[in-house]
Amino acid sequence: MIRLFRSKIYVALTLMSLILVIGVSGYHFIADYNWLDALYMTIITVTTVGFKEVGPMDTQTKVFTVVLIVSSVFIFAYAISVITEYVFNRNQLQLLKTKKVKKMIKNLSNHVIVCGYGRNGMQAVERLKAYKKPFVVIENDKEIVNRYEDDILFIEGDANEDETLFSAGIDRAHYLIVTLPDDAANLFVVLSARQLNDKLFIISRASLVSSQKKLKLAGANKVIMPDKIGGDHMASLVVIPDLITFMDKLSTEGENTTNLEEVAIESFADKMVCNSLRDLDLRRKTGCTIIGYIEPNGNYIINPEADLPLEPNSKVIVLGRPEQIKKLNEMFHLV
Repeated sequence: MIRLFRSKIYVALTLMSLILVIGVSGYHFIADYNWLDALYMTIITVTTVGFKEVGPMDTQTKVFTVVLIVSSVFIFAYAISVITEYVFNRNQLQLLKTKKVKKMIKNLSNHVIVCGYGRNGMQAVERLKAYKKPFVVIENDKEIVNRYEDDILFIEGDANEDETLFSAGIDRAHYLIVTLPDDAANLFVVLSARQLNDKLFIISRASLVSSQKKLKLAGANKVIMPDKIGGDHMASLVVIPDLITFMDKLSTEGENTTNLEEVAIESFADKMVCNSLRDLDLRRKTGCTIIGYIEPNGNYIINPEADLPLEPNSKVIVLGRPEQIKKLNEMFHLV
């Protein structure tokens, strides 16, 4: 609809320009005015301001003036109506779009809120999309919101304000990813979010080492330093290049790449008797291999034994190709 109105505006502007060209040319060639006088006569005629004419007009000039006045009245009226309609409908569409976004967010629960759509925020969103995780992005840059609003669910506003966090469904969210470039701003968002939802799992970005402890004290569960990770990654590519490249491929989405997945033990409990890892028998059933076990207290066990007893609220980490991961998800209804 916006495109339709824009095309109408282009037509109106073209007609207005055309009437000006016709007016200037007519007064120049019919009344024999110089170009400046012809422009002056055209402007005072189409705008109907009633200023004094350049000089006496003959019959031909008077007839031309009458035709120019009538034509310009209709054209300018059309242009004003198109512009007015465009502005009105654009405001209406924006209101409808805002209402639609609010309704969609209202229906979300256990979703992810991403604060900031800069470089780190974009990377986080791309990964969330790949794993089909519902999310909302809070961004205060209107230009960014307008550029990506067709693909991303945005809340335009300041993440430091409680009202904005509530608009994003902070009380129903499961995760909060804070990617603002300023550590002080991140600290304030983490502090506010923790007060609004004490069960929220908060992941915050940090630029300075000194900010890590403060962010955790404010309520962040995990603090990530992208610059440090990037430096470590580049150095590792020098020391153990093949291993790092292999690890990169583990986390890459694609048809022919290997993937990692974490699954809660409760997802298996109602479909089989699973007292140990051996009972799961995922290798035979799906092709996936269990490479890690997370105990209820958060302790990680790498390459666990097959006879390791399973506890409630624990998780297993599995390794497999995309088709194997898909089979696992379908078999145990994990998606």
